[in-house]
Order: sequence, then structure tokens, then C-alpha cells
Amino acid sequence: MRIRRRTPFGRQAAALLLSGAVLYLVTVTAASPSAQSALEELGRRGELALRLLESQLGDFRVEEEDLPGPAAMVIAQSPVLMSGQEAVLELRGTEETDDSGQSQSPSDSQPLPPAAPIPEEPAQPMTPLVFADNGVAARTLIPSSPEGYLVVGDVYINNRTDLPLDAAIFDGTFDAALSQEEGPQVLILHTHGSEAYTMPEGEAYVPSGDCRTTDCAYNVVRVGDELAAVLEEAGLSVLHDPTLHDYPEYSGAYGRSLDAAEAYLEQYPTIQFVLDVHRDAISDGDGTPYKVVSGVAGVNAAQMSFVIGTDGGGLEHPQWRENLKLAAAIQQRLLDGFPTLMRPITVRNSRYNQHVATGALLVEMGAAGNSLDEALLSARLLGRAVADVLLDR
Repeated sequence: MRIRRRTPFGRQAAALLLSGAVLYLVTVTAASPSAQSALEELGRRGELALRLLESQLGDFRVEEEDLPGPAAMVIAQSPVLMSGQEAVLELRGTEETDDSGQSQSPSDSQPLPPAAPIPEEPAQPMTPLVFADNGVAARTLIPSSPEGYLVVGDVYINNRTDLPLDAAIFDGTFDAALSQEEGPQVLILHTHGSEAYTMPEGEAYVPSGDCRTTDCAYNVVRVGDELAAVLEEAGLSVLHDPTLHDYPEYSGAYGRSLDAAEAYLEQYPTIQFVLDVHRDAISDGDGTPYKVVSGVAGVNAAQMSFVIGTDGGGLEHPQWRENLKLAAAIQQRLLDGFPTLMRPITVRNSRYNQHVATGALLVEMGAAGNSLDEALLSARLLGRAVADVLLDR
């Protein structure tokens, strides 16, 4: 048996070739900060390196986890490659083929390790609200004691009738419920739609009376738009009637708004909730108007109040307590987040058309001295609370 011996020249040539292979590998990976990135670079340029290694070591594809001795000796010349032995085997595996004979990429043969997570942008603070000052003196009206009120949870109720009220009825429930049939669920209307606010300088509207305007971009119809939008965003179906029932004649407005409400309820029996949106008018002892506010997000929101009608005046309204229970549930939801946003609920002898539904309410969105911005902010807060209560969130 003849043993083939390498000549000194042959050994030198082999050594040079092997050295060149190692030098190539080290050069390709020198700028890589890690073994993984080095091997990714080899994945782009590694064909020549593989051929050089095979010329000296033969086919170093193996089934075991470790490389054969000669291959390991070569890889050991580069600390970067030494730290990535398994990935070198994976690099060699790029020449494997699938059952169809098509060449596979590394991502086909073995999932790549997950990329490092991209850091999220730091949360940006909400743009602070800025309302122009309309120059009207502000007050926050809250009861100083429970005397004279029926207090249920955080809700104060001012009963201005002789009708009895039992605190036990306020358990968070109410008769009105959203219809599951297709159609409007909430009706918003305005018995006194021309009621408006005190605007800051430079934002005046054309008046139709004292703090009144037929311009629905400035009166309570605009507040109703805001309320409707929030309810719709929450998934409720809303019908908003912008009719000014108090213009051109103020007298008889409740009769006209009742006709409208009954017509809508007849046309859309899915409506179970009717919101009559107003604004109040408040002044001090000498007749100077002021606005009612609650601090929200660094600005003033208009304080709101529910007015609940009864049959105390002699008109039929047997279910008025159900209206009151709904108002109390919504008010409690608001007070959970905004303790001074609501003035006490007022119960009166007048009916205010609330007999049309057990889900009928009259809400005062601030007062004449408030600005429109303050009332719109309150409308958004009210809309979220109404939606939460009606959808039982």
C-alpha cells in the first residue's frame, strides 16, 4: 500500500490556502459586533468561504451538534466564529434542498431568531385643553350639607314637590332598556333650542334675544351635536332633532316639542331614551349672571343638572320615578370621575314631556354665563356616562 506523502511545497500551498480561508473569514466578520451578525454576513458572502474550507477539510456537514475536529480547529482560529459553531452548521445547511428539490433559504429550513423588539415611542401627553376666558365670574355649586336633600350614594336630590321619595328605590336599576331591533335608540331634541352661551371676545354670534341665537353653531343644538357624536361613537343609534321649538315664539315651546317627540316615537318605536337638552340661567342677588363650573383637565367644564318632571302638577305621569332612577344612575357614574361636575337633581311638579318614555330626561348644560367650549366639554363627559350606563359597562 502506497502512502501518498505531501511534499514541502504542497504542505506550504495547503497551509497558505487554509490561512487564506481563515483570513477571509476573519476579514468578513471583523466588523460584526456579535456572532449572529457575523454569521448573517457570512450568509451573504459565505459561498467562497465554504468552498475554501471544504477544499481543506472535506465535507464538514454532520448530523451531530459538534463539528468534526479539523473543522473545529479552523473555526477556533476566529473567536467570533467559535462562539457561533451552531450557526456555521446552519450556514452549511443552506445548500440543503427540500423534498421538491428546490433550494431552501435559512428562513425556510429553520426559523430565524426573533428580532430585538423595537422600542416604542414614548407616550405623548394629551394636548392640554385651552379655553378662551369669556369674562364671566365662575362658581362651583355643591351642597354644603345633606339637609333638605335626599342623598343616595353621591347623588343629591332636591325634591320640590309634595310627592314621597324612598331612597330604597335607587338601586342602580331603571325600567328603560335599549331596543335590540334595528332603528334609532336615543332621541335628542331641544324644547328651547335657541338658548345660547356667553362667548369670549371675538367669537360673538348674531343674537335672537338675551343669550339666544338661531345660529345652531352656537346654541344648545351645537351641544346636542356633540352629545350625539359621543353616543354614536360608543355604538348607540341616535336621532338628533335640531328644530328650534322656541323660535320665533317662545310661548308654547313645550307643546311643540311634545308633538315632535310623539311623532318620532310613533315612527321609531325603537327609541326608548329621550334627552331634552337645555341650558340654565343663573344670577346672583343683584341680577348679575355667573357661570357654574367644575375643573376638568385644567379647564372649566360647565356644571350640569337633571330636572325631573312629575305628576305633581296634575298631568298624568305615573312612571316619573323611573326617569328619576335613570338620572340618578347617570349622575352617580359622572360623579365617580368628576365629583363636582353635577349639581343636585331637581324634582318638580311640572311634567316637562317626560311622560313620553321611562327613559326621558331634561338636562341643563351649564348656564347662560358659561362659554360654549365649557358646555361642549360637559357634553362629551355626559355622553360617555350615558353610554356606559345604557350599555351597562
